[in-house]
Amino acid sequence: MSTHELKQIAPPRLEEVEGQSSHRNKDDTYLTRMGKRPVLKRNFGLMSMVGFSCTILVTWEGYILGGPAGSVYGYLFVWAGVTATFVVISELVSMAPTSGGQYHWCSMLAPPSAMKLVSYMTGWLTAIGWQATYASAMYLDANMIEALILLTRSDYDAQPWRKTLYAWGISALSAAINIVGGRFLPRFEGTVLIFHILGFFAVLVPLTSMADQKASAEEVFTSFINQGHWPSTALSVFIGLAGPVFAFAGGDAAVHMVEEMTNATTAVPLSLMLSVLINGSMGFGMLIALYFCLGGIETALASPSGVPFFSIFLQATGSISGTAIAGALVMSLSVGSTIAALASASRQFWSFSRDRGIPGWRVWSQVTQRTAIPTYTVILTAVVGCLLNLITMGSKVAFNSLVSMSTSGLYLSYMAAGGLLLYRRCTGGIGDANAVAQHTTINTAGARLVWGPFRVPGLLGIAINIFALVYMAIATFFGFWPPINDVNTQTMNYSVVGTVGTMLLSLLYYYVRARKVYSGPIVEIL
Repeated sequence: MSTHELKQIAPPRLEEVEGQSSHRNKDDTYLTRMGKRPVLKRNFGLMSMVGFSCTILVTWEGYILGGPAGSVYGYLFVWAGVTATFVVISELVSMAPTSGGQYHWCSMLAPPSAMKLVSYMTGWLTAIGWQATYASAMYLDANMIEALILLTRSDYDAQPWRKTLYAWGISALSAAINIVGGRFLPRFEGTVLIFHILGFFAVLVPLTSMADQKASAEEVFTSFINQGHWPSTALSVFIGLAGPVFAFAGGDAAVHMVEEMTNATTAVPLSLMLSVLINGSMGFGMLIALYFCLGGIETALASPSGVPFFSIFLQATGSISGTAIAGALVMSLSVGSTIAALASASRQFWSFSRDRGIPGWRVWSQVTQRTAIPTYTVILTAVVGCLLNLITMGSKVAFNSLVSMSTSGLYLSYMAAGGLLLYRRCTGGIGDANAVAQHTTINTAGARLVWGPFRVPGLLGIAINIFALVYMAIATFFGFWPPINDVNTQTMNYSVVGTVGTMLLSLLYYYVRARKVYSGPIVEIL
């Protein structure tokens, strides 16, 4: 691709946007009212975005096995917390549907004196979370590939560097599909949604019908396992929340694709709520099925493949080939999620660069003219994912740190935006959109705040907002804990070092350079 093809697309004038028709006109006009230029093509519709949101969660495919009862109740708590969080995110994206997401919302909700720093730090938290989410997804895909090889070839010599190469291959494939652009990615994710739903039944039916040994309800719902040797079972359950929390990670994926979707103010909230309903139901169903068909938990956890699901499915069916087919299906769906994660991570990074929050923002804010894709940020995110996967060569525990960086970065950014929303809704700082003139600038730094089409009014909205914040605080706090009580250099959770270290570096850059060029979301169209 030649250099001259990668340049900023000339924005349409506001009167040109208003001269168009259909939902695309409505979406672009709304975007210009927030001061942003519509430079990305709106190729996603409702169903393709539902597919995007559902497949990036891979809740039933990606759930990490833990103790039966603790996992069941922990999952239900996380599902309820994620639902409340998605409601808050839906309200925010309905107000301000921009690819920036959390940092844009903080800029419009924060007091003027704190707007710049709060918005800037939230942007970096989101960037950390999404870069780590993509790298973690790459690692999981590579782990599945290696597990399939170990399942079918007992003489395979598993080496950490091989798994890293598999992850790099996944990254190259993800980047290639993203760079193609156009309508290919929406159609691809729509197709993955079909297999996501059908695959659930393709795995669930043989697993439950062919398993000879079934656990009792008492074993599933009252048996707690404290493998980390923590002082209490309750503490062990809270630390074990990392599994279901990560299974729901990336809930704001659709937010960062919002400038590529039609009818965004209502369709994105709808896709988010549908995704948490569909994925939560299927994830809980698969969780219950796995534990009823578990057989021996020690056998499952000691699986040579490193993936307990393979051992459980093999015990139930007695077929290596059948297990390999089921594993290949789950792995393929997981790759589809990784491709979506790259798209969302690159769009968030591009948007933050557009507002000059990233070093080298002039490069990262460019969009490919032919495909309307931020190609440079796609490539950068793919490279960062490859570099982060080098860490896992030194220690398997490093994966836990990546997972924790993913959830902590994203959840801290949700908390910042959600906390400011709670403050504004309790103080009456958000008005009715119908009371504002059509061409008035809204929902950006210094502009009037108005509700979008999606809103939970009154005390119910406040209660959901508070519960979401409480849940995210709990999930973030325990996400920094190590997996076992006996902590050493091999079992330490280094995510707090990665998260805090990156934030300190971003603060250093802010005071050295960014505070001179970053003033929050730039108003590009008046």
